[in-house]
Amino acid sequence: MKILRRLSILALIAILSVNTSFAQSKNVKKLSDDERMAWWRDAKFGMFIHWGAYSIIGGERGTKIAGGGAEWAMDKLDYTIEDYEKFPKMFNPQLFDADAWVTMAKNAGMKYIVITSKHHEGFGLWDSKVSKYDVMDTSPFKRDIIKELSDACKKQGIVFCFYYSIVDWHHPQAQGNLYPNYNISQHDDPSVVNPEFPKYYENYMKPQVGELLKNYGDVGVVWFDGDWISDYTTEMGKDLYKFIRDIQPNTIVNNRVDKGRTGMDGMNNHPGEFAGDFGTPEQEIPDTGIDSDWEACMTMNGTWGYKPDDNNWKSSQDLIEKLVDIVSKGGNFLLNIGPDGYGRFPSQSIRRLNAMGQWTKKNGEAIYGASASPYEKPKWGRYTKKDGVLYAHVFEWPKDGLLKLNKDIKFKKVTLLTNPGVELKALGTSGEVLVEVPMLAPDNPVTVVKIELAK
Repeated sequence: MKILRRLSILALIAILSVNTSFAQSKNVKKLSDDERMAWWRDAKFGMFIHWGAYSIIGGERGTKIAGGGAEWAMDKLDYTIEDYEKFPKMFNPQLFDADAWVTMAKNAGMKYIVITSKHHEGFGLWDSKVSKYDVMDTSPFKRDIIKELSDACKKQGIVFCFYYSIVDWHHPQAQGNLYPNYNISQHDDPSVVNPEFPKYYENYMKPQVGELLKNYGDVGVVWFDGDWISDYTTEMGKDLYKFIRDIQPNTIVNNRVDKGRTGMDGMNNHPGEFAGDFGTPEQEIPDTGIDSDWEACMTMNGTWGYKPDDNNWKSSQDLIEKLVDIVSKGGNFLLNIGPDGYGRFPSQSIRRLNAMGQWTKKNGEAIYGASASPYEKPKWGRYTKKDGVLYAHVFEWPKDGLLKLNKDIKFKKVTLLTNPGVELKALGTSGEVLVEVPMLAPDNPVTVVKIELAK
């Protein structure tokens, strides 16, 4: 009871401090939904960062290895709250360099960063006045990671965003009351509830989200997860969405703030009924375009958090093709990094970021601000479109030197995006448009052909 009383006092202080931001928000020009979403729709490519005390564990406990995501170590490796609390007390990532992290994202062609401020384990990466279970009060690190990263983003022109978990395995009014008996099979069991959860929501969760919105400048996106639990209701989701927009009217909130998504495909099953600004397909790309805003979040290997034994890395080519595929269907790509407990990006991740940066530096014109393809998927790759220009992203270069485009394309001029001075010969026929291209692909792994359209 003393713990809960102390938490309530801390929460009251946080609520009072957050309330000052409501007055500040009145001076902010409120944008229309299209204006508010414009930067995000143009950005196309962002970095997801999963980092916390679980990064020390690496998904292992003795001989036992956590299946799936290493960020689920507390649950999958059967830690009690008391056992797990030693890891936040050990969290001391002396090699963390916010400027270097942001530089890597920027050089990869990413336009925004989403950092896990608090994952399911309940440990916060900022200086929270609501709780002592954070990087400033519990760990020896004593540095506000969220502040350093938000400051670095602003310096380098990257949009800062944060993730916040609705689930909290540590808090006694959330799932903490179930440990050590909590397990993944209970997530979809409506009988597994905590009657104290509404107090957690009002006195802990909302004030913490308020702190993150009030104390770290403009936030591009608030990215929620954990919406599947029975304790969390659609009424809470709508209330939380309004709470966020009252503090920062122009921020964007994902659809996991509410209860509408249909599963890993991430889209709301009744558009307009639930709160949230965009859908969140997880580890998958829709087969076709979707007539609403969406963002596919994916890992580079098989896990979100750092897991050294997971060597199932996607190739750089695969990741670049996924970026193109997503943009061609009107979505954004949020690609994950799982730093280790020292604050280092895995070398395999860095190599892939470098490869994506080399490609986006040359071909970004065909990605940023581009819209979905107006044509069906061709056999050789994907199309994107922007400002009267169609871009053919060629994954499989034609062996005969003839690129076959959709017959309905009315072209004015065709060039290679990376060699605009040389016009390619093109001929429209009744069945297709034929473009003469070099016998060898000029760019790897994806060459882009620029097609200026006739009016």
